[in-house]
Amino acid sequence: MRPPTHFGNDITNTEANGDEQQNNNNNNNGGGGNGGNNGNNGGSNTDYIVERLTQMGATINFPKVAGRGIIRVVERCDDAKENNNLDLSECELIQVPDAVYHLMRHTELKTCDLSSNVITKISPKFAVKFSFITDLNLSHNQMARLPDELADLHSLEMLDISHNTFITLPAVVFKMPKLRELKANNNAIIDIDRDEIITSDSLEVVDLRHNPLTPMCHDLLKHAVVSFRIELSEREKEDWEDLTI
Repeated sequence: MRPPTHFGNDITNTEANGDEQQNNNNNNNGGGGNGGNNGNNGGSNTDYIVERLTQMGATINFPKVAGRGIIRVVERCDDAKENNNLDLSECELIQVPDAVYHLMRHTELKTCDLSSNVITKISPKFAVKFSFITDLNLSHNQMARLPDELADLHSLEMLDISHNTFITLPAVVFKMPKLRELKANNNAIIDIDRDEIITSDSLEVVDLRHNPLTPMCHDLLKHAVVSFRIELSEREKEDWEDLTI
């Protein structure tokens, strides 16, 4: 069962969580001694999970504040064991921690949602651990590159890297054998590798809207003869291009 949605705010709402943690500490201390056998075994398990996941780089380094956010990650992993869809969106992750790979080691995931975090990179082992996924959502993060190893995602059909900081399309996306849809809108893409974009046999649509493409690149893509659809925003002319000024 997925935890209540307010878990998503526990990582950033430091003031509120600080009060809550103070109350919890007072309650625990009121039990006397070290509190290890006060009947609240869930608390000790929670502390252990928080400590281990934080050590493994699960989230922003505010262990006490991020505690319940990390528990949210663990409970979502438990959900994924039942439905094969891993949803780790809005968990304040800076990377996919090793603990997640461990928790998912016996699960054949079909989809993975890592959107709306602060992830800057994806580990090369992601493709090894989650090799059967068909849908990967990396949108609304802080990534500027993808590892070449993601070419080993042989079942991936949909990839969303929108709302990141890519300045060029990562070449690996054209090496994914079954990729049909690529969302790369709202990045900082200026140019693309003209040789790479014509090499995909599986792509059906590439969304490049709302990127600061150079005039030459925009025109090239607009008139490109490719087997898939390229979605572009209308290019606004620079001041120097407007001869009426």
